[in-house]
Amino acid sequence: MDNPYIGIDSSRTLDRMEWDRLFEDLEDQIASGWEAERAALDAEAERVRIARLDLRTRLGALADDGAPVSAVLIDSTRLRGHLRAVGADWAALQPLDARGLVLLPAHGVEMWAVDHGAMLSSGAGAQPLSPLRERMTFGFVVRDLARRRSGVTIRTRSGAVLAGTIDRAGADHLDLALHDAGAPRRAHAVTGFRIVPFSAVLSIGTDGPAPGVTG
Repeated sequence: MDNPYIGIDSSRTLDRMEWDRLFEDLEDQIASGWEAERAALDAEAERVRIARLDLRTRLGALADDGAPVSAVLIDSTRLRGHLRAVGADWAALQPLDARGLVLLPAHGVEMWAVDHGAMLSSGAGAQPLSPLRERMTFGFVVRDLARRRSGVTIRTRSGAVLAGTIDRAGADHLDLALHDAGAPRRAHAVTGFRIVPFSAVLSIGTDGPAPGVTG
């Protein structure tokens, strides 16, 4: 004679298995939902962060990274080197094929050419400029070059290349004594003078490292 309880016990066992699977499925769905929600929140937070990211911050990250970059000036001049410093409205590039530094006012650079890795890293976790660098304007650095009598080569918007020494620098312009590149400023060596608005300057190359810029 068949046991009348066998069918009942089997049915109860099957029900428990189905409930277990149901709860497992629900747990999986909830976990997936939480993961999707976290991913959406992270993506939105990243979009907001990128929207607030300025160029100076990214250039500062490139300077910290040390990867070579190319600065393309608005006259199509291309300068390749390593970014050594970034200030309020300028960057300092150390060319790969020359000594000294090239100061680049922000208005003189049309674009920056970097590899894909540097582009991504410059936007990931980049830190704002220090308060000191925030106060170091292009004019501040130019006035320091004038104080130290550093020899310079200036490229202007018109394509002129002027070599000499900056005698003094005002709020928005500089006075340049023209003489041969690499030579000291001597009265007999000076061939002329130019007043150059900062707005006309695309780059200022220094004969040596620009004091106060690196480090």
